[in-house]
Amino acid sequence: MHENLLLCLGLIISVLFLVLIARRLDIPYPIFLVIAGLVLGFIPGIPGIHIDPNLVFLLILPPILFDAAQNTSTKALWKWRRIITVMALGYVMLTSTVVALVSCWLIPGFTLAQGFLLGAIISPPDAAAATSVLQHVRLPKGLVAILEGESLLNDATSLTIFRFALAAIVSNNFVWYHAIGNFSLVVVSGIAIGLFFGLAFYAIYKWLPTTPNMDIALSFVLPYLIYLSAEAVHSSGVLAIVSGGVFIAYQNHFIFAHTSRLKSNAVWPAVVFILNAVIFFLIGLQLPDIMQGIKNFPLSQALFIAIAISAIIIVVRLIAGYISSIFTTFISKYITVAVSHPGWRNPMIISWAGMRGVVSLASALSIPLMLPGGQPFPYRSLILFITFTVIIVTLVGQGLAFPWVIRMLRPETLPGEKQDQQQLLEIEQRLFSAAIDELKSKYPKDVEENGMIKNRMDLLVFKNGVYENLGDDDGKKATAVAMIKRYKKVMMQIAEHERKQLHVFRRKAEFDDDVIRIIERRLDLDEERLEDNID
Repeated sequence: MHENLLLCLGLIISVLFLVLIARRLDIPYPIFLVIAGLVLGFIPGIPGIHIDPNLVFLLILPPILFDAAQNTSTKALWKWRRIITVMALGYVMLTSTVVALVSCWLIPGFTLAQGFLLGAIISPPDAAAATSVLQHVRLPKGLVAILEGESLLNDATSLTIFRFALAAIVSNNFVWYHAIGNFSLVVVSGIAIGLFFGLAFYAIYKWLPTTPNMDIALSFVLPYLIYLSAEAVHSSGVLAIVSGGVFIAYQNHFIFAHTSRLKSNAVWPAVVFILNAVIFFLIGLQLPDIMQGIKNFPLSQALFIAIAISAIIIVVRLIAGYISSIFTTFISKYITVAVSHPGWRNPMIISWAGMRGVVSLASALSIPLMLPGGQPFPYRSLILFITFTVIIVTLVGQGLAFPWVIRMLRPETLPGEKQDQQQLLEIEQRLFSAAIDELKSKYPKDVEENGMIKNRMDLLVFKNGVYENLGDDDGKKATAVAMIKRYKKVMMQIAEHERKQLHVFRRKAEFDDDVIRIIERRLDLDEERLEDNID
C-alpha cells in the first residue's frame, strides 16, 4: 500500500517537473510528456507502469470529457453543427473504412472486421491533445470551436464502431442493418441519458440548499454517474457525459452562486490537468511492453505497416477536409451555412489537427487477450503497436509541426468574427450603462448621500463615457486599451502593496487569522478581476 502511494506521488511529482521543462521550452506538455515517457521507458531500473483500460474509461475519461463539455460554447456548437457532425461522424467512419481496407491489404490474414476494429481505434483525434496544442497557437476562434467540438463527439462514434467490430470478431457474425439500427439507438439513448441526469442535477442545484463545497462534490460525482449509467444499458457513455455537461454548463449562471463558480474554476482545471499530464506520460512508458508483444513479428515489417497506416490516416483527413470545403461551397447555393466559401486554407489547418491520444491506446488495450473458444485474439499485439505508432506520429509529429503549418497556410479570419477586445468593450459598455440606469432610477438618494456609492457611480459614468466615444475609430480604441492596461498594471501594484501591509497585521496578536483571510480573499478577487481584464 505504501509502495503504491509513493509510486503515485513520485509519478505526479515527475510529471509536474516535466511540465515545467515543457513550459520552459514552449512545447505543448502532452507532446513533451510522451517523448519523456518514451525515453524513460528504456532506462534500466525504471519500474514498469501499465495502463489499465478500465482505469482510463472509468476513472480518467469521464471528468476530462465533462470538463471539456463545461468549457464548450453551446452557441459555437450550434453555429458549426454541420461541420462538427460531419467531422465527428463522417471523418471517423471514412477513416475507419479506409484503414480497414488498407490493413487487410497490408497484413496477411487480417480480416475486414479486424480492420474496422483497428480503424475505430485510431480514427478519433484526442480532446486533451487538441485542447493543449491549440493553446500554443493563434487560430480564429471559429476553427478552435470546430476542433474542440469534433474532439468532444468523435470518441462516441469510434467507440461504437469499436464495440460492433469487436462483437463481430468474437461472435464471427455481423449484420450491417442491425449495426446501423443499434448505432442510432446508442446515439439517441446516450444523449437522452445525459440530458436526464443534467435535468436531475439541475433540480438539485436549483431547489435544494446546497453549499459551494457540495456543488463541487456533486459536479465530480455527476460525470461518473452519467457514464456508468449509460454503459450499464449499453449506450454511449461519452455522448451522455457530453450532452449532460453541455446542459449543465448552459445553466451554470442560473443555478450556481458566484462562490461555487469561483471554487469550481479553481478545483476542476487542476484535477483535469493532473489527469491529462499523468496519462500522456504513461502513454510514452508503454513502449517496452508493446515491443515485447510483437517480438514474434518482424519489427521492420510491423514498423512499415504502422508508419504506412499513420500516413494514410493523415492523408485521408486532409483529403476529406478539402472535399468538405468544395461540398460546402456547392451546398451553400441551396441551404444556409455558417461560411459559404471556406476556401482551402482553414480546412487544411483543421484537417492537420488530428492528434491521437489516450482514448485510442485505451481502446487497443481493452481488446481481450483470448477469444471465447480459448484461442489468442488474432493480431492483438500488432494492433497495439500500430496504435502506439499512430499516436506518436500524429501527436509528436503533427503536434510539433502545427505552428509551422499555421505560419505557412496563414488561416483566414472567419466572417462575422469579432476580436476578443472588441467583444469585451461592447459588453462592458452595455453593462456599465445598465448599472448607471439602475442606480439613477432606484437609488438616487443613495447616490446623493452615500459617498462610496457616488464614487462608484462616477467611475461607471467615466468608463461608460470612454467606451461610448470609441465608435469605429481604431486610434481611440488603441488609446482606450492602452489606458486600461496601464490601469491594470498600477492597480496590481497597489494590490500587492496592500498585501504587504496585510502581512503586518498578521503578525499582531490582536487581529485574528480568520479576519485576515477575509481581507486576503478580497485582495485575491480584486487581482483576479484585474487579470481577467482586456489584454
